[in-house]
Amino acid sequence: MIDPDAVTANLAQVRAEIARAAADSERDPGSVALVAVSKTIPPEGILPALAAGQRVFGENYVQEARAKWPALRAQHPDVALHLIGPLQSNKARDAVELFDVIQSLDRTSLAAALAREIQRAGRRPLLMVQVNTGDEPQKGGVSPGAVDAFLAACAGTYGLTVEGLMCIPPAEDPPSAHFGLLHAIAERHGLRHLSMGMSADYPAAIQMGATHVRVGSAIFGARPARA
Repeated sequence: MIDPDAVTANLAQVRAEIARAAADSERDPGSVALVAVSKTIPPEGILPALAAGQRVFGENYVQEARAKWPALRAQHPDVALHLIGPLQSNKARDAVELFDVIQSLDRTSLAAALAREIQRAGRRPLLMVQVNTGDEPQKGGVSPGAVDAFLAACAGTYGLTVEGLMCIPPAEDPPSAHFGLLHAIAERHGLRHLSMGMSADYPAAIQMGATHVRVGSAIFGARPARA
């Protein structure tokens, strides 16, 4: 059971820590978007965050988001919904229709599927490429050494506009080196969005230039098991 008062208090604390980390880096706190990760959180657990003014949310699964967000967005049409989990190519149509930002573009087959659906739907979610900064075989994302060619293919072959990068550093590594690598790749390509940092390390990500931090458990508490 999610305690609404705890969600409200946790959200206020995370916002304060974002502002503090931004100020420490001489950045405008408004330059860092808080993506409240609501995967596995039922609608009644999301409502306190909405009531507190949170309007950017992240989901990992297309089907879960489709089940709970249309009703919530009917009440809060200004919500921006980010897909932050792996996306199967056969779910590209639903993803383009439902999400405002897709952070997990990581292979050419998905680029082709997204290009088709964007053209069909006439709707253009903001796209980020997920970079596997640790080259972990079990994790999605483009290898750092392959990012340049992949970005060129997205633009040249598929006509996609990529506006940012996302990463999930290896759990056992100090994250700042991975954040620094992502920042360097983004700078090289003139990409303005950097989604990096989660509940355990988002202040470090802000210091390294994050424009989006993905925070779930620090707001909503320990996650219930996914149904």
